[in-house]
This record gives sequence, C-alpha cells and structure tokens, in this order.
Amino acid sequence: TDELCPVGVIAEVGHKITRPGGPTHIILQGVARGIVKGFDQRAPYTLATIERWDDPQVETLEARAVMSHVLEQVEAYVAMLPNVPEEVVTMVRSVDEPGWLADLIAFSPEFQPEKRQEALEILEPVQRLRHISVIMQERLEYLSLRHQIQSEAQAGMDKQQREYLLREQMRTIQRELGDIAGEEALVDEFREKIEAAGMPEDVKTKALLQVSRLEHQHPFSPEIGVIRTYLEWLTDLPWSTETEDQLDLKDAARILDEDHYGLTKVKERILEFIAVRKLAGNRMKSPIICFVGPPGVGKTSLGKSIARSMGRSYVRMSLGGVRDEAEIRGHRRTYIGAFPGQIIQMMKKAGTMNPVFLLDEVDKMSMDFRGDPSAALLEVLDPEQNNTFQDHYLDVEYDLSNVMFICTANVLHTIPQALRDRMEVLQLAGYTEQEKIEIAKRFLVAKAIEGSGLTDKNIVFTDDAVQTVIQRYTREAGVRNLEREISSICRKVARKVVVEGTATFETITPEKVTEYLGVPRYRPSMAEEQNEVGVATGLAWTEVGGEILVTECTLMPGRGRLMLTGKLGDVMQESAQAAMSFVRTRAEEFGIQKDFNRKYDVHVHIPEGAIPKDGPSAGITLATALISALARVPARRDEAFQLVEAVGPVLLLGAQGDAGLFE
Repeated sequence: TDELCPVGVIAEVGHKITRPGGPTHIILQGVARGIVKGFDQRAPYTLATIERWDDPQVETLEARAVMSHVLEQVEAYVAMLPNVPEEVVTMVRSVDEPGWLADLIAFSPEFQPEKRQEALEILEPVQRLRHISVIMQERLEYLSLRHQIQSEAQAGMDKQQREYLLREQMRTIQRELGDIAGEEALVDEFREKIEAAGMPEDVKTKALLQVSRLEHQHPFSPEIGVIRTYLEWLTDLPWSTETEDQLDLKDAARILDEDHYGLTKVKERILEFIAVRKLAGNRMKSPIICFVGPPGVGKTSLGKSIARSMGRSYVRMSLGGVRDEAEIRGHRRTYIGAFPGQIIQMMKKAGTMNPVFLLDEVDKMSMDFRGDPSAALLEVLDPEQNNTFQDHYLDVEYDLSNVMFICTANVLHTIPQALRDRMEVLQLAGYTEQEKIEIAKRFLVAKAIEGSGLTDKNIVFTDDAVQTVIQRYTREAGVRNLEREISSICRKVARKVVVEGTATFETITPEKVTEYLGVPRYRPSMAEEQNEVGVATGLAWTEVGGEILVTECTLMPGRGRLMLTGKLGDVMQESAQAAMSFVRTRAEEFGIQKDFNRKYDVHVHIPEGAIPKDGPSAGITLATALISALARVPARRDEAFQLVEAVGPVLLLGAQGDAGLFE
C-alpha cells in the first residue's frame, strides 16, 4: 500500500515482442479503471482484489459546456504545436463522453506521469474533465508566452540577419572597388574601447555616432583618417581612471624633505591640502597654486615632489613663448592636421583624471593676432568652470576639476590680473648662504660626483670649500650655477683619476677650489675699515639675497649744484633731492651753515657704477652721508640704514648683528 497507487488500469495482454539479444516488450490494452480493495498475496507475486470502475453516462448541460470549452482549448493548443496532423483534432471532436475525452487528452505526451495519475484517480467524469481543463489552460499560457518570446527573438534575429546580409553585400561591393581588410576589426575594436572607457552618456553617444560614420565610409575617403584620429583621442583619454591619493601626512612630509631643503611655507601648504583632502574627501576642490620666485630655487622640481608625495601621476607643460590660443584649446576638426590642445594632450599622457599638472613659466606667455593663451587658461584654472572644459578638437565636455594645477613664474606683474586672481600665490625667496651649503651637501655634491663617474673614494668636499664656491664664484638666488661649479670641480678630478689611476683621492678645500676654478669672480661686500666723513653704509635688496651699499658724498666750492653718479634710477635721484631738501630745512639742528647750498657743490656717488641701482628706500642713507660731509662728523661704519616701508622707522644693523630702532 505504500508503494502502489490506489487506482490503476485493468488491461488485457495483447502480444509479446521479442528481439534477439534485446529486452522483451509486452503490449497491453487498457479496458477500465480498477480500484484496489485489498492485497491477497505478496509473494512470489502480488495479488489484489480489484473493483472495476466504468464511467457512467453523463448528458448534463454542465458536461456539454465543459466538453465544448475543452475542445476549444485542444484546438488552440494543437495550433501552437508544430507538425501536429489534422487527424488529431478530428479524432478529439468525435468523442461524445466527458470521461473518455478527459482520458484521451491526458494520454498526450505533453502530460507528465504524475498528471496522468491524478486524472486517473478522479472517478467522476465531469470533475475529471474540469481538472484536465485547468491543466490545459496552464499549458496554453505557457505555450503562448513561449510563442511570444520566440516571435520577438525571431523578429530581432530577422532584423540582425537583414543588417548582416546588407553589410556583407556592401563589403563585397567595396572589396571589388578596393581592399578594406581590417576595417571590420577596427570598427569592433573602437566599439569595445568606447564601452570600456567609462565615458559620460553624451560623449559615448557622440563616439558611437562617429564609429557608425567610419563604418559606412568609402575605403578611399579622406574622412576615414580624420574620424579614426578623433576616435583614438576620445578612447585614449582617461574618463574614469583615477589614482588613489596618498593621505599619510608623515610619509608625505618625509618625501618633501627628501627632495627639497627649506621651502617651509610651500611644504606646509601641501600638507594642509593633504589633511583637508583626508577630512573632506571629494567635497574639496583642488587648489590652483602659483610658485613665484627667482630662477633656480626649485619651483619646477617641486611639482614632481608634490606628485610623488601624494601618489599622483605628474605631467608638465611649458608655457614659455606660447602665443597661440589653440595651444591651450586645440584646433577645430575642420582644419587639416588639427589636434587637441596641450591640456588634453597632457591629460592623455597622464592616464588619470587627477594628476599633478605643472604649468611652467606662466609669466612668459605672449599674444598675437591668433589669440591670447592666457585668456584660454582662465577657464582651465577656475575650479568653478573647469569641470566642463571644452577643447575645440574634441568638442565635448571634459572634467578637469580633479586635477591639481601648479603654476610657476619668476615675476607676477606680467601675469594678467584675471589669471592672477584665480591662483593662490606662494612666494619662494632666494636661498640664504646656509641653505645653499645644506642643499649642496645633501643633493648637489652627490649628484655631481655620480654624474662625473666618481665615487666617495675619489673626492670629498669640505664645508669651507662649498662656502667658498658660493661666496666667490656664484651670485644667484637659486643653486643652478652652484651645481655647475661643483660639477666643474668634479670633472677636473675625474680627469686626474683617469691619468693617475682609480686610487686617486682628492679633498676639496678652499685652496683647491681656487686652483680648479681660477680667480674668484666676486668678493664679499665689506664695511669700511674706519669711520669716514661723508661715507654712509646702506642695505640693498637683490634677487640673490642683498648686500651693503656704500654711499659717498663730497663737497666742492660752487653754487649748490647736486651731482649724482653711479647709474642711479629716477626714484633714487628723487630720493637724493629729497635728502638735500631735508638737510637744508634742518641745517641748524645738525650744526650746518644755513647757506651751504650757495657755497658748495655736492657730489653723491654710489660705487660699482656699471650696476643699475634704484629703489625708494635710499633717502635715509643719502641724508646721513650729506649730513656727515656738511657737519664734518664721521658716520659710523658698523651701522647700515634701510627704510622699512611697512613700519616706518629706520632699521639699524650693528656689526655684530644686533638690531635696534632709530626714530
């Protein structure tokens, strides 16, 4: 009872089919349903008491309605099945009993054995037919859905096949007119690159349109080269690739110190940027920083160092001498040989959307009839606008808002005001003597030794030797000439090593520096040996740091003429005239004759007459020299004068370095 079904089929044995070497088949003919009443024997075979069940005759209105509905289902079902003969529908229509109709439909191969057994166990004919109707309805819905899917798929396949056939015909014709080998692969390659580039949707749509144009071009059309170049630029640009920022402040500070000595203000600004980036994330807009300072102080190399400290890629664009606006924005594709501007070219070279982008020598740009490149940079260097930067060649928007732009310049006054307003200016002053010594010890000497093919076993520089090179052979704000002089010494030692052998060792002292580099080019500025009448010491500012400037004044019989020599500028000449007026108005206080201007001519000279001198702060030094000459009182040689304009008083620097205020 736990293995056999309660309702089975009473069947007559038809005949036996035996095949040589194969199984024997028994053909059975079903007669009626049999209901198991009990089992009489279990072994050696099973015997059961069976009650035969024959369907009663049913001719009710319900039976006819159900039969009509099921017949409609059968017709619809057969219509959806392929290769079903018409005789099947005719045979089903000839059945006039609901039970027989249900059994006939359940015999269909579409019905699983479980479904057939369910129908077999329903004894009441109309109920059995209703059950078959429910199953038929499920099968109809399934076939209808499958037919719909097949129809849609077939329609799509038909369209694709039609396009494929048309393309093949077109390619065949084109092959007859000219070889187009490789064009199909190129088009497919462009489509794959566009999908993988991560472009914005509007850019992707435009790129696919250009691919379609390329696909339909004649093989000898000149447009093919133009479209291919354009698509190569579009697909090679970084649209979604970014490097992850290195936000470890200690590590960044270590890298900055490794690459550059000093420059404290600049390093602090970079570390501040990294700190804010770590806290604010992408909400922070990348700054536009401009390094301004004399040549050779490390402005350009700072860009590389910043990129390394942040873990970003680095690109550099030199703006020196650029005078064409198309260098920034590119040429339109209507021109032969058009290319994108340098901004897009450098972004392609960087390979990421967030590199450190160095705009070198931004103060050296010029302009002509082709446009003003500094005006084109206004959009690039504005964080509010550069997220939709549009190159004339690409003619699509490109996002530059994640780029960290760094500009370098020697002077600010040649940069247009609108461009200067967009940048955060960081001044880099010239290096002091002590800083130059440290830079030489940490970087320049090792680099020069390695570049000359020497080792530490061949040459060693003393600190005094480096200081001698700085004081006597270079006069600069940066360290480029210092590096050249150190390299010159190394080359001379290298020649000596080649002649005398690799065991040669040289210790570079101040005497050796003079031997190798010759007569010193400069001498340090020195104060006078003793206090002199008519001689005052001033302080002069220069790009290389500054020096003392002696002012000499002498009197001659005459009529009050003021002579100025030493190649002085207009401002300094006016300062001398103001000093003369000041002395005349205060003559009595200083014990000077009131009418000295009628008796004497005054000659003011500032030595080193070949060097131009100008500035607004020489008046106090000139006045001191005049008073000393007229009052016959020596001026102190150990005090130097310089007007501090931001404060007002005069700053006195004593010989020992102590400072005081002279009201």
